[in-house]
Amino acid sequence: MSKKNKTLKDILDIILYENPSTQDEIAVKLGITRRYVTQLLQPLVKEGTVKRAYMIDLKSYEKVAESLSDYIGPTETKGNVIVNDMIANMVRHVHSQIEVSFEAVLEYDEEKANKALEMDYATNNMVEKIRTSVETIVNMNKHSEISKSMLYNEIAYDLERIGDYSAHIAKFVINDIYEIDENVLKKLKKMYKIAQKMIRLAITSFIEGKTELKDDLMKLEESIHILQTKAINLIAEQMAENSFDEKERSNYFIYLFRVIKAFERMGDISVEMMDVSIEFHENIPRSTTPRTFR
Repeated sequence: MSKKNKTLKDILDIILYENPSTQDEIAVKLGITRRYVTQLLQPLVKEGTVKRAYMIDLKSYEKVAESLSDYIGPTETKGNVIVNDMIANMVRHVHSQIEVSFEAVLEYDEEKANKALEMDYATNNMVEKIRTSVETIVNMNKHSEISKSMLYNEIAYDLERIGDYSAHIAKFVINDIYEIDENVLKKLKKMYKIAQKMIRLAITSFIEGKTELKDDLMKLEESIHILQTKAINLIAEQMAENSFDEKERSNYFIYLFRVIKAFERMGDISVEMMDVSIEFHENIPRSTTPRTFR
């Protein structure tokens, strides 16, 4: 592969998997000039392979990638491999978003809280990229199992929901003026670690087909619910000691409840992702009942 083709392939990979905001960002990642990025992308923008907001037409990308390298594999599986990579990248981003959000709480750092909120915009954009790519997969392969392909969208949507709850944690620092009681904070630290582990197990199951991980996941879910109850009881004791005439103090408790709920919901969503993984890998027919009513 020529140096020019390799650079273009690297640019396309960054657009697919790393969700850049600007051409300057792409240039910095690759150590090249913005002008060179523009020069390489311009033909692909004109023909519609690369669209605004750095969306890639997956069907066109297949042809471009094949011409740039020895990009091989059955047509019906190429798109799935790409979307798997996009899911894996999205979950890494969401893990980082949760980490930054909770660090903001631990350090009472408003700057980190704002950074976590900015990361949530990227999370939302990743969902749209995956949705568009899944539509392309279905169009590329007329014999694909449409309902199975759509499960990628469910996983991406669930990761977006986790990102939203991460934003709730970051907002605690921005909205409040009180630091968290040490006893409550200990419970939150444990909930944070368990939530991150549950997300990791669910995604590993989906990408690698390790559905046997569900037993481990359910044990963790029980643990996070126990911690939630203990944290809420501690807060209830603190509330009993404070007057609700103090508006700022009452807001503190409301926002703190949201942080606890955020970690609990991350655990619940991880269980939902595990159920999607089992449907995907064990070819279980989709229920016609909306998931929220199952």
